[in-house]
Amino acid sequence: MILLASNENPLGMPESARRAAAAALEGAGNYPDSNGTALKNALAARLDVPLDWLTLGCGSSEILELAAQVSLKPGEGVVYSQYGFVVYAQAAAHAHAKSTVVPARDFGHDLQAMRAAIGEDTRLVFVANPNNPTGTFLEAGPLLDFLQAVPTHVTVLLDEAYTEYLAPAQRYGSIEWVRRFPNLIVARTFSKAYGLAGMRIGYGVSQSALASRMNAQRPRFNVSSPAQAAALAALADEAFLARSYQLNMDGRAQLAAGLAELGLQTLPSSGNFLMVQVGDGQAICSRLMAAGIAVSTLDGYGVPQWLRITIGLPEQNRAVLAALRDAIGAR
Repeated sequence: MILLASNENPLGMPESARRAAAAALEGAGNYPDSNGTALKNALAARLDVPLDWLTLGCGSSEILELAAQVSLKPGEGVVYSQYGFVVYAQAAAHAHAKSTVVPARDFGHDLQAMRAAIGEDTRLVFVANPNNPTGTFLEAGPLLDFLQAVPTHVTVLLDEAYTEYLAPAQRYGSIEWVRRFPNLIVARTFSKAYGLAGMRIGYGVSQSALASRMNAQRPRFNVSSPAQAAALAALADEAFLARSYQLNMDGRAQLAAGLAELGLQTLPSSGNFLMVQVGDGQAICSRLMAAGIAVSTLDGYGVPQWLRITIGLPEQNRAVLAALRDAIGAR
């Protein structure tokens, strides 16, 4: 199978991380470092933040869940955008909170409407940048204006799972914003650009008051020793990250051009995937599956006529375009 359904890095795991994880297995009979000391030290140095601002998670999804656990009481409110990552709704449900889903603007976040949706009982707002599954991106200026407008008693979780794929002109200083806003949590992951999806490791950055509450809630040994070792190695592997970025930029252009030649509409994406309108998403997905290619349907997001396709290696992109040409011709 060509796996283009889950926004994984087509390069796979960096060799540096593979070696580090294998070495860590020698001590797998012991519990992992519950504080993730070595990785936190490296992250603190890279991000220039205090150690006690960091929370390690089993992927960044656990950071989203922890943010809900420490911010919400049953019946309180969560605000997030239509087409927001599915885990936002799950985290709200697990906290027995009320979700307010704000209609999207051009498939992306309508920040003004989201600010207006914050009510007296709202305690948490999820914002993804770039957003999954749409790939939409929020410029720094409007996003900063939004953070300044959110009441200080409302936590904002800025989900940056795909931030390493942003073009240089798009990048902004969200870690500096954490210094300004004690109600801000920035969540990032090693699952995407760093190629460690199967290791399940991510992290949150927030001021110590929020971070201490999340660390008090997280399971003590939530990140395995091989995952910590792999993340530490991947963080230092700048050549692999640069290669992943360039491969994605080239592949995204390749896939977008090919889809346009097929007459298919795609949304502009700042992630490592494209959202494409194909008509009957389930039928086209099934035909691609029969051809040995897995992509993601979007029925759960209310857009069953669209698919999300992860950017692959050049030959994988060519294969999905050829299979799509056949699948569309069979409609």
